[in-house]
Amino acid sequence: MMFAAAMAGVLAAMTLTLVRGLLGPTVFDRVLALNTFGTVTVLAIAVLGFLMGRPQFLDIALLYALINFVGTIAILKYLQYGDLGVSGRKSDADNADTGGDGGRP
Repeated sequence: MMFAAAMAGVLAAMTLTLVRGLLGPTVFDRVLALNTFGTVTVLAIAVLGFLMGRPQFLDIALLYALINFVGTIAILKYLQYGDLGVSGRKSDADNADTGGDGGRP
């Protein structure tokens, strides 16, 4: 009975997260809501696995958590750079423009 109540709470959290994702004023609010939804989904899979007596669901929940994390990082990198192939570090050509000191006076 206790885990059924926990599952109801997880479903309520998922609903509120979806509402936040749809109403978020900025794109970063939506990304955060998507990440939160993924995290709550991991909890839902774990609780569902316990309710059904299937410990294999924990492996699925861990895999989903890893995919959620990597996906969130990829989305944020794409939003920042506009391309997933960008390394995020300044190249030597960028340092040559500033004298190699990173633009410091």
